[in-house]
Amino acid sequence: MKPIRVLVAKVGLDGHDRGAKIIATALRDAGMEVIYTGLRQSPEMVVQAALQEDVDAIGISILSGAHMTVFPKVYQLMQEKGLTNVLLTGGGIIPEEDSITLREMGIGTLFAPGTNTADIASYIKDWVAKRHQ
Repeated sequence: MKPIRVLVAKVGLDGHDRGAKIIATALRDAGMEVIYTGLRQSPEMVVQAALQEDVDAIGISILSGAHMTVFPKVYQLMQEKGLTNVLLTGGGIIPEEDSITLREMGIGTLFAPGTNTADIASYIKDWVAKRHQ
């Protein structure tokens, strides 16, 4: 079976990428192929990279408070480009009520700072396995 491919991205002006790099390393250590886009990506850039890299999941790290704009925009672009079988997940400083609202829109689980990276890797592996049965 081919390894799970995950695009890790930082969207917008948020300049803190330590968490994204930790997640990228943890996912790599869990056997996934990780593409890290770097800082200050637009939603369009993220979705274009996901298309080009043929990923199974997109993980967005966001600390700027723009999650209620960024996740819906990325999700909308994913639908428009046919990435309907790609997980959109992420994490950062996201209030629980916002996480619930985003999940109801079709966005995957969003993880808070301090989440065990093994739990994040397991979530992605389980999601991808269910979609590819």
